[in-house]
Amino acid sequence: MTDVRAPEADAFDAAAAGRDGPAPGGPASASGGAPGLADWLRWAWRQLTSMRIALVLLFLLALASVPGSILPQEGNNPAGVTQYFESHKTLAPLLNHVGLFNVFAAPWFAAIYLLLFASLVGCVVPRTFRLAGSARTLPPRAPRNLARLPRSAGYRTALAPGQAAEVAAGVLSGHGFRLRRPADDGPGTASSGTASQAEPSGQWISAEKGYLREIGNLLFHLALLGVLVSIALGGLFGYKADRLLIQGQSFADTQSDLDEFYPGRLVTAADLGPFTIKLNQFDASYITSGAQQGQPSAFDARVSYTASPGGPVRTARIEVNRPLSVDGAKVYLIGHGYAPEFKVTDASGHVVYDGPQPFISGASGNFLSEGVLKVTGADPEQLGFTGVFVPTAVDVGGTLESVFPAPDNPVVSLIAYAGNLGMNSGAPQSVYTIDTSGMRQLTAQPQVLRVGQSLKLPDGEGTITFTGYRQWASLTITHDPGQLPALICGMAALGGLLLSFAVRRRRVFVRLRPGPDGGTTVQVGGLTRTDASGGFEEEFASLAAELRSAHQAAQDQAAAEPGLTTPSQQQGPIEQQGE
Repeated sequence: MTDVRAPEADAFDAAAAGRDGPAPGGPASASGGAPGLADWLRWAWRQLTSMRIALVLLFLLALASVPGSILPQEGNNPAGVTQYFESHKTLAPLLNHVGLFNVFAAPWFAAIYLLLFASLVGCVVPRTFRLAGSARTLPPRAPRNLARLPRSAGYRTALAPGQAAEVAAGVLSGHGFRLRRPADDGPGTASSGTASQAEPSGQWISAEKGYLREIGNLLFHLALLGVLVSIALGGLFGYKADRLLIQGQSFADTQSDLDEFYPGRLVTAADLGPFTIKLNQFDASYITSGAQQGQPSAFDARVSYTASPGGPVRTARIEVNRPLSVDGAKVYLIGHGYAPEFKVTDASGHVVYDGPQPFISGASGNFLSEGVLKVTGADPEQLGFTGVFVPTAVDVGGTLESVFPAPDNPVVSLIAYAGNLGMNSGAPQSVYTIDTSGMRQLTAQPQVLRVGQSLKLPDGEGTITFTGYRQWASLTITHDPGQLPALICGMAALGGLLLSFAVRRRRVFVRLRPGPDGGTTVQVGGLTRTDASGGFEEEFASLAAELRSAHQAAQDQAAAEPGLTTPSQQQGPIEQQGE
């Protein structure tokens, strides 16, 4: 039997150590027979709340989030999902079957999320109570032989054991150590039935420091749990909406006036904020020379808005990563483009369309944009146009290309159709595509128009004029009540990690025994749970030297006071031992 270990176990450490991993083997019955349902449930709960399973679930959650970052998602990029289906006709249905185009709403992702949440709750909540209990627990009693500890030192002082103990207690408490002394135990609280008889004469002090390490560890787990709760809040009570707004147009934050609306699980259209926004002007500037020619340098959307019906009109500027905050929602600028303006007359000479139509830029760059125009009110037949808008047009081998994203030489290239657009068939149609199955092509080749030019349609079907262009901005409206809590919890998790890495849990023990020829023999010992980064050896040596100096100063002061006598024995040198 060794006397080095502390008689009392650390309740927090012992209980926490038992949860570092699942117990090997299956469940065991308390009665010694075959395990029943309750035994299996207890065993499954222990596995789920173990550190090993929590790490596995955390890794699976991160791995499951990868497809949501790589593949287009229905919640934020439905057009990208449609394009992926068109480009990968065989692979896309397989990915869709397992929910990879809506990862964060897939049942398997929710299962991983809920299991991780339950694992953290089962791990963190009991540890919180254990930490609260251990915070009130005094350090363990000092071992009898401190020379067996990893760090130890000894010296002699002329002070009496009681005086030396008071001086040592003052030094240790001054360094923030929590102390335990024989008087704290009270009568009859020895660690064993014969401990009081075997206890050597003299005084002892137990000192402990570094509980912030355990608090940091617990703070990290609580913060991680808070991040999961914050994400759940956003998924339940948040929403996201998209609106493409042409310069000069306005919209209200209502479901009927939004292009796309993605509500949370517990959100309805009535929960939308009653604000309105008008896009007054959109400006985009680009680098005109050098290696980065054509790259954007600034985007600026100037808007006016009202936070509530009948409220005052305010103005604001929305820039990339500088959203507008209104009525608890944030309005982000996520894209822009051009909307060519057309004037269309039908066969009878009536103006059946006069306004802008947004075109969407493709992958060719420099905002070479494609779009369609549907004229349902034309007579005697409906008209349709597919076209390309070229901001800065250059003829390269008979093909129009855009050499700069700014509208320095804007033109449109159109193909005209006449017939039935199929708008009344009942099947929904995209505003960016046209169904020409019930139509005939009027122009054999694309017709190029500059601003102010007109195209007279064959067979007397009418005329289309390219009157100009406007710019449009794509806005995203988000309301996420879990965003701020997630940020706070993330910062708390980082702070918890820093505490757990920077703080060492260490203990220092001091025993003071009467010397054979008067005075006191002082023995100091210390140990730390983890000292991977080093530093405890220097801290212990400095503390032992400070204890010796304090005893020497108290001895000198006692000798200088009249009427006091001290043993003639001088303080001996420090004798240190260590691993």
